[in-house]
Amino acid sequence: MTELDLLDRAAGGMAVQRDLLDLSARNVAAAQASTPGHPYARLVADFTSAADGGDDDDDDGLGDAAGIPQISGVHRERGSGDPLTELIAVLDAQRAYESDASLFDVGKHIVERTLDVERS
Repeated sequence: MTELDLLDRAAGGMAVQRDLLDLSARNVAAAQASTPGHPYARLVADFTSAADGGDDDDDDGLGDAAGIPQISGVHRERGSGDPLTELIAVLDAQRAYESDASLFDVGKHIVERTLDVERS
């Protein structure tokens, strides 16, 4: 794995978590607007990964898109009517995004340091 692969993985993870954060925020709003007689339709992401049929062109064993699962679609399921559960999903997506952003920052520093060493 190279420094650029690290950046690619972190950016891919951030993109997926951003999409999950959007879904979770929509679910929070729907849960707050629901009533016992009119439950909301909770959106749930479906994922695909290289192991689900993607090809691995570069033979590094990582799969396509740097091994990051991608959202392949969204399906609806009956919601629980509990905004707290949906808020927890938002917090989980936010923490995962922050983790990927930190990983991206580390990768950026590695690339910068590598360039500094090559200039010397």
